[in-house]
Amino acid sequence: MQRVESEIARLIQEIDYDEVTHLFTMLSGGKRLRAKLILKIAPDDEKAPLLAAIVELIHAASLLHDDVIDEALLRRGVASVNATEGSKVAVMLGDILYSKAFTELVGFNKEIAQTIAASVTALSKGEMQDVKMAEKFNSDEKVYLDMLYLKTATLIEAAAKASALLASKDAQKYAIYGRNLGLSFQIIDDILDITSDEATLGKPAMNDFVEGKCTLPYIYLHEALDAQGQKRLEALHAKPLEEEDSKWIKEKMQEHKSIERSFELAKELSNEAMQAVKDDTELVEILQIMIKRSY
Repeated sequence: MQRVESEIARLIQEIDYDEVTHLFTMLSGGKRLRAKLILKIAPDDEKAPLLAAIVELIHAASLLHDDVIDEALLRRGVASVNATEGSKVAVMLGDILYSKAFTELVGFNKEIAQTIAASVTALSKGEMQDVKMAEKFNSDEKVYLDMLYLKTATLIEAAAKASALLASKDAQKYAIYGRNLGLSFQIIDDILDITSDEATLGKPAMNDFVEGKCTLPYIYLHEALDAQGQKRLEALHAKPLEEEDSKWIKEKMQEHKSIERSFELAKELSNEAMQAVKDDTELVEILQIMIKRSY
């Protein structure tokens, strides 16, 4: 990963603007999941660290824009750029990171470049769908999963596919792996938003629902409730939750096994991903670790 961090630092330095360099140091690096994936799939290709750096810049840019849209004050437990520097600066920093990433991306062969570029279009489309979905309670599982694929899974899918192309491996198999990894990873995150505390999350618990996001546990709960319960859940959507309301939601989720049902789908997706790359023990291990995250 040191090679990736060095490439990221070089790309930021090449932007040649001290303000960007300073602001970028404020961003938490996170898990670097996409970069690690690229290095594991194409460990011997000299261009893999650069591809990983490009994808991480794209991911960072998307999070900057995401925080502005959500008016989020925290990102990974620290103040977001829009909270400290304002939304205009956060948007412009995201635009600069996107632009630099695409400037470097054109140096790769056409199929690899198109794979990453198309995922950014899909990611942006997913972000817009997410915003529209927050306007009212969504109880449609398919609509939610379609949005989740676009917003979260496509860049991971593209990273896996592009690195497979780089290493002359079966791109379709690795694309399936990346897609399902992205979906199952986000479903687990959705679960943790409900079951973990603020100190663990780096943001308030059940914050997704307060922001208007109807994730799978809420969709499954709505499906299981009677008409009166459905109305109560819908009325709480996109509003600050009183302690009594949070307790009611969690109790009902426990009663109807909404969390367990969500986790089962994450496991199903994870198992499909493992099957796609069953001979690659390191990639299988990533999924096994991810699916075992405590909830």
